[in-house]
Amino acid sequence: MINRLLSGNIDFISVIIYILSSLAVIFLTLPVHEFAHGFAATKLGDPTPRYQGRMTLNPFAHIDWIGAACILLFGFGWAKPVQVNSNNFRNPKRDMAVTALAGPLSNLIVAFAALLINNILSLIALKTLFSAFYYIGFFFYYIALINVSLAVFNLIPIPPLDGSRLLSALLPYRYYYALMRYERYIFFGLIALLWIGVLDIPLNFLSGAVMSFLKSIAGLPFKLIFRINL
Repeated sequence: MINRLLSGNIDFISVIIYILSSLAVIFLTLPVHEFAHGFAATKLGDPTPRYQGRMTLNPFAHIDWIGAACILLFGFGWAKPVQVNSNNFRNPKRDMAVTALAGPLSNLIVAFAALLINNILSLIALKTLFSAFYYIGFFFYYIALINVSLAVFNLIPIPPLDGSRLLSALLPYRYYYALMRYERYIFFGLIALLWIGVLDIPLNFLSGAVMSFLKSIAGLPFKLIFRINL
C-alpha cells in the first residue's frame, strides 16, 4: 500500500496521513478486533481468552508484528489470533462461527464510525474553509478504508485468518484438522501472494464494494439534513 501511494500521484502529506492511520489501526483497532473475538467466545461459554490475558485492549497483548508490517505495506494484515476451545461451547459449530465473525464485524463498526467523523470534519471544512479539517478527515477516512480491508481480508478461509475458523463451522472435523496440518505452509503462501500482488484485485474489489456501501449509509444523514453529498 505504501509503495502504491509513493509511486502514484499522491502528495507527501497524504502518505504521512496514511502511515499515521495505519499505526492507529495497529495500536487501537486491532486490539478491538481481538477483544471482540475474546468477548464473543467468553459470552458463549469459553473462558480460554480470559485465562490467556486476551480480554484486554492493551495492543501489546494482541499485536503480531508480521501482520502489523503487512498492514503498513499492503493495507491488509492480522493480529495474534485469540485461542478458543470449542469444546466449551454449547453449540460448537455455531458458536465458533459467531466468535470468528465478531472480529471482522468490529472492523466494520469502527469503519462506519470513522466515516461519520470524516463526514463531520468535511462538513466543518466546507463551512469554515479551514483545510486542516480536510486533512484530519483524511486520517479517519484511511482508518475506515483499512478497517474495511481488514474485515474483508480476515474472512479469507485460510489460517491464521478468521475465515479459517468459519471453515471449522462448515467442514467436518476430520477435513478441517487435516487442513490445519498444513497451516504453516499456507501462512507462508499467504505472505507470498500478498507480496506479489495476486490478491490485490479481488480484495480491492470486495473492499471497494463494502466501502461504497458504508459511505452511502454514513453520508445519508448529511444528505437528508444538509442537502450535501459527502
